[in-house]
Amino acid sequence: MTLTPALLLQSHDAVGGLIGAVFAGGFFLVMCLLMVVVIVGWWKMFVKAGQPGWAAIIPIYNIYVLLKIAGRPGWWLLLFCIPFVNFIILIIVAIDVAKAFGQGVAFALILLVLLGGIGYIVLGFGNYQYQKPATA
Repeated sequence: MTLTPALLLQSHDAVGGLIGAVFAGGFFLVMCLLMVVVIVGWWKMFVKAGQPGWAAIIPIYNIYVLLKIAGRPGWWLLLFCIPFVNFIILIIVAIDVAKAFGQGVAFALILLVLLGGIGYIVLGFGNYQYQKPATA
């Protein structure tokens, strides 16, 4: 068998496809682990706030419960459906949740927004007490 340019290109494509699949699989695993971290954090935080922990695993309803913990009205759930507005609402809700647990804006922006929800683990498993938010 002689090495022709077509054969070399075929083998290169196969190796490239394999490398791409490995990276995609790794990315998928990291995203799944991040989802588990957020769900566990929400579950513990929901329970601390007097809400059902199982609500953390129900899509859309978990955002509604998060809004209740933050002291925001339920119709704000509709704002999460509007592109760009949803990011602003996410920041506002994160700040309100942090304040409901006695934390400040820096805690909300760094741990709840920028670090992918690690702050929810901190709130759920830490020694933070839920206080009814002023906006409720």
